[in-house]
Amino acid sequence: MLNTQSPIPLYHQLPDLLTARIRAGEYGVGDRIPSEHQLAAAFGIGRPTVRQAIDVLVRRRMLVRRRGSGTYVAEADHEVDLFSLAGTTSAFQGQGLTVDTRVRRQIKRVAVKGDSDNPFDGGEAFFFSRRSLVDDVPVLIEDLYLHPELFDGIDRMNLEGRSIAAIAAERYYMRPTNGRQTFRIAYLQDGRARDLGVAASTPILAVKRYLNFPQAENAIYAELFCRTDQFVFSQTIGGLADE
Repeated sequence: MLNTQSPIPLYHQLPDLLTARIRAGEYGVGDRIPSEHQLAAAFGIGRPTVRQAIDVLVRRRMLVRRRGSGTYVAEADHEVDLFSLAGTTSAFQGQGLTVDTRVRRQIKRVAVKGDSDNPFDGGEAFFFSRRSLVDDVPVLIEDLYLHPELFDGIDRMNLEGRSIAAIAAERYYMRPTNGRQTFRIAYLQDGRARDLGVAASTPILAVKRYLNFPQAENAIYAELFCRTDQFVFSQTIGGLADE
């Protein structure tokens, strides 16, 4: 039940309680939850507080409002592991999704200047850009930079629809050992915004990914731009235990 003595606001407590009931199966996907009036009466709180709580779960995409009908449990979002060393394509396929990856800018060797976050800054790298679609909806843009010596000849390959992780393993006999990522909220402009199907005012998840190989650290550097209105992008954390 709700704790009126807790410093946690009731409109935060109620979403947690309803979330627990959804996960326990008390409310299944597609089920209508009790009305605001019923929830207010059941928990002895005001309807404005209930409305705030429902708003929280709607923003979390756990509930969906249907005009003139009520509020229902939404289908769970697909969750894509954004830090799969097997590659982004494999991460989508691991969820049973068919991803259509198309090259936006053809691969070529370029000089990298003026970007201190890019490990190839001040030197050269193979660069290309690609866009991933699921059910014909763009969900992800990746700008990739590859080590120019380790990936020698990749600019003569057709990369349309191919996994870079698979190419690295099968053609160059390399597999990543580890890496790191940084995350931020960003806004896209011009071509990227158009290709991702978002407005310039739409916040997206921007990720910078660094992949290390036995042959070289940061052999692949990628900038990812993700539409979080289409998928939940996750990162698994492991190896934690009480000492």
